Amino acid sequence: MLTQCEAAKRGTITPQLKQVAKEESVSEDELLQLVATGRVVIPANIHSELKKPCGIGKGLKVKVNANLGTSPDYPAQEEELKKLQAALDARADTVMDLSTGGDLTAIRKAIRARCPVPLGTVPIYEAAKRMREDGEGFVRMDPELLFETIARHGAQGVDYVTVHCGVTWGAVEQLKKQGRLTDIVSRGGSFIAAWMLANERENPLYEQYDRLLEIAHRTDMTLSLGDGLRPGCLKDATDRGQISELVVLGELVQRARDAGVQVMVEGPGHVPLHQVQANVHIQKALCDEAPFYVLGPIVTDVAAGYDHVAGAIGGALAAWAGADFLCYVTPAEHLGLPTAEHVYEGVIVTRIAAHAADIAKGVKGAQAWDDSMSEARKHLDWETQLALAMDPVKATAIYRERSPDPLEEGCSMCGEFCAMRLTAEAFGK
Repeated sequence: MLTQCEAAKRGTITPQLKQVAKEESVSEDELLQLVATGRVVIPANIHSELKKPCGIGKGLKVKVNANLGTSPDYPAQEEELKKLQAALDARADTVMDLSTGGDLTAIRKAIRARCPVPLGTVPIYEAAKRMREDGEGFVRMDPELLFETIARHGAQGVDYVTVHCGVTWGAVEQLKKQGRLTDIVSRGGSFIAAWMLANERENPLYEQYDRLLEIAHRTDMTLSLGDGLRPGCLKDATDRGQISELVVLGELVQRARDAGVQVMVEGPGHVPLHQVQANVHIQKALCDEAPFYVLGPIVTDVAAGYDHVAGAIGGALAAWAGADFLCYVTPAEHLGLPTAEHVYEGVIVTRIAAHAADIAKGVKGAQAWDDSMSEARKHLDWETQLALAMDPVKATAIYRERSPDPLEEGCSMCGEFCAMRLTAEAFGK
């Protein structure tokens, strides 16, 4: 079995690559080269029958991920399926199941069965839950459990997994010496660091990285190298702990590519606006242009309830600077488990950020969408305007509420003083 990148190196165009090339309006040969060199990944587990595969990386449209998942307080599978549908309705490119409550296997299988887009997971969450159920703390975990869990996710058709391989003994020691305001905010990163310190051993995901590569290769499961030491506040951004982990991830990117395993790199986190561009450029330099997957970045720590907006601001700037994949943020970030409504809103605002960056980068077809909207506005073509909106449902609801007459040529903002209409009449158009 050849992985997507191995097939590309041999000049073989897979069905997934062909579909992505068509969707992106790029040539198959161009995409073949990008996948072969690891600048683009196509997460597509051999056990998943993806209806909507996507390419992530250089020269392609910026992609958006939506996180789903239960918690111990809210373990209902039905709620997660509602969130999945909300994410799909809002046109997320991928989803991740981050469940930590309830029957994780059943939840994952239910999501996989209903998910036409690539599915990601964080297997260490399940390993931690199993240790808790056995009455043991995570620090007593046998590394075998973690590798078994990762392999099981691959066998169940998970397309990409977050693995915190870069939280090494050296990086943790660096972090302890340096000190931070919010220490480690990544759940997976905190699990690994706590295990290492309690057992006085190296991170098994780093120590046995070749074994991890073998597991991923068996099902062509893309590795998403997690940023376990990402900053959780602006004060901790771009510090020695974060960058030392990124140096390790650059090494692991090359080892994955050499093994024929698709790989991308995750990034921060909370980053002040003036450091966002530098963070992207550092990652691209250290990781040889591996696809960059960023959470936000959230550019202020005081936007509780509006963190999706703070994340979209950072996401637009990061994507313009070269980030390839935006993990959405919802209004519930830092406050609680999101609802289906929060999921929908989070995807929409993140898609706005991604599209703004696509325009700035000159991605094929991005500007044409906006030009079509402008043409419809000029001609007061409300039906077309509403259809072209990023969120047609919300746009239509607002228009109908404030402009109840569907035959009205203008809107209730300007009425008879509509600038478009007055100018057209004056210019004789």
